[in-house]
Amino acid sequence: MNNIVVKKSLGLSGKVRISGAKNAALPILAATLLCEGTSKIDEVPNLDDIQILCRLMECLGASVTHFGDCVTVQAESLKNHIAPYELVRKMRASFLVMGPLLARVGKTRISLPGGCPIGTRPVDLHLKGFAAMGADIHTGHGYVEAKAEKLRGAKVYLDFPSVGATENIMMAACLADGITTIENAATEPEIVDLANFLIGAGADVKGAGTDTIRICGVKKLRGTNHSVIPDRIEAGTFMIATAITHGDVCIDNVVPNHLKPLTAKLREMGVAIDEGEDIIHVNGTAKLKSADIKTLPFPGFPTDMQAPITTLMSVTDGTSLIVETIFENRFLHAAELNRMGANIKIDGRTAVVDGIKSLTGAQVKATDLRAGAALILAGLVAKGDTEIGDIGHIDRGYCDIVSKFRGIGAKVERKE
Repeated sequence: MNNIVVKKSLGLSGKVRISGAKNAALPILAATLLCEGTSKIDEVPNLDDIQILCRLMECLGASVTHFGDCVTVQAESLKNHIAPYELVRKMRASFLVMGPLLARVGKTRISLPGGCPIGTRPVDLHLKGFAAMGADIHTGHGYVEAKAEKLRGAKVYLDFPSVGATENIMMAACLADGITTIENAATEPEIVDLANFLIGAGADVKGAGTDTIRICGVKKLRGTNHSVIPDRIEAGTFMIATAITHGDVCIDNVVPNHLKPLTAKLREMGVAIDEGEDIIHVNGTAKLKSADIKTLPFPGFPTDMQAPITTLMSVTDGTSLIVETIFENRFLHAAELNRMGANIKIDGRTAVVDGIKSLTGAQVKATDLRAGAALILAGLVAKGDTEIGDIGHIDRGYCDIVSKFRGIGAKVERKE
């Protein structure tokens, strides 16, 4: 098993280019199953989760080829409607093929995704939407089966603005008879990117990026070309890395509007940030101060940035308060940071972070994807070596993270 070893690396500087967003690429790749013809998707990050979804799509009958950060999908005919447990269990986003399969083939059998270290993420809202559109749904023995001769448009109200449910219902609605309206829909940038792909393929989608999305079904979608948006969470991680090391870094290939919640909070803490059209310049040389955050659906502060900013707060003067409203168990990183000397107290969904002068390197483990990023950030300012285990979590969401950090002066390496 590989580990990542981090040595103290103050004053990061230079330029880093951000990869395409995994959380946008996954639903877009699933949506290519709706298209008759060939779709070419650029800026797809080379990550394990992407590979797993591509293998699943091949099992369903699609032809998938990779060349660098470009993935080409030919889904003229789908020969299989069963998504096997062996693949779905590895990645929850595999459930996103359900909507396209129902719309295109009229039936699907897919393994129910398992739990997640950061908390439960049920699929009931996905199924509620499909049922409203006329699907006959049965669950049992760890699988969910759904059939519909032809989906029909419906009005679907989501009890929570779930990103996955919004995406799955959007995709299914594209080939349904009539108009589907999703109310209390998620508004994340990844939803807008999926809608742009679908529109390019011939779908009639309006309102993406607002809490009401209207989809008028069409007879078929065609293959199309699309470029995935930059990864706002990866960009945010490097913004915090610059701040915590008191560095000066230009972060290239970003959409500044997607980063507004984090940018506002870092400025509140004393970080200097200049925004260009597709670049952000971060200067963290000023003395930083504590702040409070509350995670919320977009455009609120993203839950995926909660663990990294916890690390920053742990070495910032004063006391910070963090309230996690999205996932019930997203403070697993706190125990690992405390092993490095941090002073973080957890009470349910609230964390109180008392800033200290410095952390100390230790052997720690990445309990989940964003916790792994938080520990890399901690290692950048800790005395001594920080050895991070279970880095498979990190590799699921960060493309070439070690080489990117090394490119701006960090002492980071991957070791057996």
